[in-house]
Amino acid sequence: MKIKHFIDLHKGLTFPVILALMVAYQNFTIGPWVYLALHGMYGFMWVLKSRIYPDKQWEQEISLGKGLFMFGFLLLYWVAPFILISSGSEPTPPLIAAAIAINLMGVFLHYSSDAQKYYTLKYHSGLITEGFFARCRNTNYLGEVLIYASFALLTQHWLPFLILAGFIAGIFIPNMLKKDQSLSRYPEFADYKARSGLLFPKLFVPQSSQVNNSDMAQKVS
Repeated sequence: MKIKHFIDLHKGLTFPVILALMVAYQNFTIGPWVYLALHGMYGFMWVLKSRIYPDKQWEQEISLGKGLFMFGFLLLYWVAPFILISSGSEPTPPLIAAAIAINLMGVFLHYSSDAQKYYTLKYHSGLITEGFFARCRNTNYLGEVLIYASFALLTQHWLPFLILAGFIAGIFIPNMLKKDQSLSRYPEFADYKARSGLLFPKLFVPQSSQVNNSDMAQKVS
């Protein structure tokens, strides 16, 4: 089976799992409903994305044992809704508004940059140095961090933030550094790296680092 089968299963089950938690704890306050809408629909959108413009790294074949281990590891993402729903914590309206705003920005960055990467590479290989990747080399990861930060914010608990930090340190950053190493084979990568951030956009770039993107090949490995 492919890696994406286990990831997609987890994402697709998120909505019914959160709804089941709400029923189990008889918690139908505004916080869980907002969380259900945000995290549940994020899962459904992930499955759609996986069908429309799949990520190449999730197409690899893995054994059933490794796939089940990965699925179990992803269960950590359900700690946040469990804490929110089981504790009866009620987020304030300003907190809910902030979580929704952060989530919307995260979804925009994550799915849009993934779409740009997929369709650019489908028709043209090379470094992608424009659009969502002009000032940030991993806009998709930045979007994902914002998405899960919004979920953690709704719980008003430190544990989901700690879990997110663990994913960032243990998975996201190593993958980003691995990608940088792969892209370093392109002569123009050094200049691109100087004017773009690894995870956060580099807003101020020295004039000497400015380049004409139209003269560069476009690709993200």
